Amino acid sequence: MIRNPWKSLLAAGLLCAAPAVARGQQDQLAYCTYVMEQAQAQRNLLRTPTATAGFTQPETGLPMQLIGGATLGLSDVRKAELTMDVARKNCELYKATTGAQQEIQFALPSLEKVALLNRLTLIEAASKSLDTLIAQTSKMLEAQNATQLMLFTLQTTKIRLEADRADTRSKLSAIYLPPLSDEPLKELVAQKQSNEEGAQRVLDKLSRQNNWDVALTVGVHQQVNPVAQGAQPYGQVSVSYNLASRAINRHLDRAAEAHNEWKKVEESDVVRQMEVLRQQLADCAMVQEAKLKSLEEENKRIDKNLQLVATPDTSAAFDFHNQLAATQLLLQIETADAAFRIVRLREYLAKNY
Repeated sequence: MIRNPWKSLLAAGLLCAAPAVARGQQDQLAYCTYVMEQAQAQRNLLRTPTATAGFTQPETGLPMQLIGGATLGLSDVRKAELTMDVARKNCELYKATTGAQQEIQFALPSLEKVALLNRLTLIEAASKSLDTLIAQTSKMLEAQNATQLMLFTLQTTKIRLEADRADTRSKLSAIYLPPLSDEPLKELVAQKQSNEEGAQRVLDKLSRQNNWDVALTVGVHQQVNPVAQGAQPYGQVSVSYNLASRAINRHLDRAAEAHNEWKKVEESDVVRQMEVLRQQLADCAMVQEAKLKSLEEENKRIDKNLQLVATPDTSAAFDFHNQLAATQLLLQIETADAAFRIVRLREYLAKNY
């Protein structure tokens, strides 16, 4: 039973994909669990009244009192809600950022893997054509119409093809690819930017809550020296407002704008990385186009020579024909490989930019 090597390679890739999916999801889940637990702890701290107890002597000459009560600020209640919003936004931002970063990081390896799989197909087709030439030459050798040197030339080409096949498989096995999103890269980056702006807006709202507060304090007080009969309730409402609120808010707005500008030029940010990848892909396409042009010119020269010995009637002509045909097979692999790479690069650029 003959096994298809391409199916084996693809099956191996699919088997490796499941753990990769799990690892990616585990990473995001672990981070989101971390930030949500931190936020919930801070939320509980903010929205729970602060208990107080102690001794006080309101004025000199008045009896000492034991007081106990609780204080809760409306600003803290609002902060508790916004803290959870910040955590959720950070979780969404992390997922969007890691998704875009992964797409950028593995874009070139993904294109290379597709090109290598296509190259294996080209090598297989060339190998079959070469086997046909070798079989024809072997029959002529048996009939003493060809020399051993003619056959050796074709066998040498066969060795080169097999070495190319082994090298291509080796390169394929060295490429690691996690599952990538089907969404265009430009949409992934846009989602990341949108989530980042949302996270900044929520952080801005949370920071603004420090500018004001309305605190409610309730409790009881008990005279202790001398001891009085019965505890007396008390309550207090206090309002605070930061006089620098307008200046603070203005700086917060500028900080948000500066953050957006910083992210556009930050080397490690996905917006910058996306532009670097675009330039790399464009450069690769230009290199492959120059290579393709050179290979096509070589193919034309070989075609002209093949036309001269299209029907060889001597052993020398037949030998020359075989050498040209073998060289053409190798050139066709390189030409088709370069053309395929150009198409894939241009398609990727058109889809993702």
